[in-house]
Amino acid sequence: MRHKKRGRKFGRKRDQKRAFLKELSRALFLEEKITITEPRAKEIRAFVEKAITRAKKGDLASRRYLRKYFSENLVKKIVDDITPGYQERNGGYTRITKLGRRKGDAAKMAIIELVK
Repeated sequence: MRHKKRGRKFGRKRDQKRAFLKELSRALFLEEKITITEPRAKEIRAFVEKAITRAKKGDLASRRYLRKYFSENLVKKIVDDITPGYQERNGGYTRITKLGRRKGDAAKMAIIELVK
C-alpha cells in the first residue's frame, strides 16, 4: 500500500528523479515558459516556488543553496532578473495552464510559466 507516500516516481530512481526535476526547472528559468505533461508541471512547481522564495532573500546563503542546483550564470539570472518582480508577492510565482491531450499517447499536457 502507498499510504503517506507523497510525490510521483516518473519511472525513475531517486537520484534520476532529482536530476530530472533539476533539468526541467532549469529549462523553466531559462525559457520562462515550457510545455510538458501535467504531472511533471505539478511536480516542478513546488521546486521552482521554493527556489524563488530562497532567491528573494538575495544573501550569500541563498545563492549557495541555488548554486547546488543551477549554474552560476543561471543563479545570477534568478536573483538579479527574475526575483525583483516578486518582492511584493508571497508565493504563486508559477501558473499552470492545462492543454488538451497529446496526439501520440493521449498524455495530459500543460504549460507552466513564470507569472510576471
